[in-house]
This record gives sequence, structure tokens and C-alpha cells, in this order.
Amino acid sequence: MTPLADGNRTVHGPATGRADTPGAEPVRLSLTTEDDLLAVRHAVRFAAVAAGFSIIDQTRVITAASELARNAYIHGGGGDLVVGSVHEGARTGLRLTISDRGPGIPDVEAALADGYSTGVGLGHGLGGARRLMDEFEVRSTPGEGTTVITTRWRR
Repeated sequence: MTPLADGNRTVHGPATGRADTPGAEPVRLSLTTEDDLLAVRHAVRFAAVAAGFSIIDQTRVITAASELARNAYIHGGGGDLVVGSVHEGARTGLRLTISDRGPGIPDVEAALADGYSTGVGLGHGLGGARRLMDEFEVRSTPGEGTTVITTRWRR
């Protein structure tokens, strides 16, 4: 997908769909401890199974959620994850919204490039999470935090 730049916001794919389906209440998790990172994996797996995702797509969504939650915890000083189902016509998917109140990302495009790291990692996390999902949007304001909104549609 081609990114669309809008100030500090980078959109990779359209952020479409509705999260207002009756009975599909979003789940919010706090990201303040390492144990919360495990809770994210379990909650996202449960949501992916409930949405009818294949085992391969479950793994993709769980991996992306785990990486994004870890980034919010480590680089953003903690934050929140909201996971919910989305529907657009006959399509069903899962939307993850991960927010932190950390230092923000000064250059989102650079952060999405493989090999970019502000820590000791290999620098594949943010870009890797983008590749695992169908839609990917990063909103970041230096000094205020970062929000990533990403969706995977059921095949």
C-alpha cells in the first residue's frame, strides 16, 4: 500500500469499516506491566477466533498486536490497546487501536523502514506489524504520544 502523509499522520490503506455492530463490544486493555503484554496476546487470540479467522490469520494479528503493544510499553511508557470487530458490507475484521503517551515518533516514515530502531532491537517491529495487517495508520505527535490503528480483514 502506498502511504499518504498528512503532517505527523501516515495512513497505509483506508481506515474504513464500522465498529458499532451490536454485541461486538470492544475490549480495552491497559499496557502498564509485562504481564499486560501476555494478556494482549490472549485477548487478541480470543477475538480472532471469535471472528472466525484462520489459524494463520490469527497468528498474524496476534503477532502484530504483540509487537505494537510491546512498543507502546517500552518506547511509550505504557498505554492502552482496544481490540474490536469491524464490519463493512459482508466483510468482517478486527481493528486494533494502540495508544501511548510517550515521546512520540519524530519521523514515522523512518520508523516504518526495516532496520530503524531506537532501542536494542533489529528494527523490524513497526514495519513488520504493518505488513501483517491490511490497513495501518500511525498518528504521532512528538512529546504527546503515538496511536496506531490497524485492521485485518477475515479472508
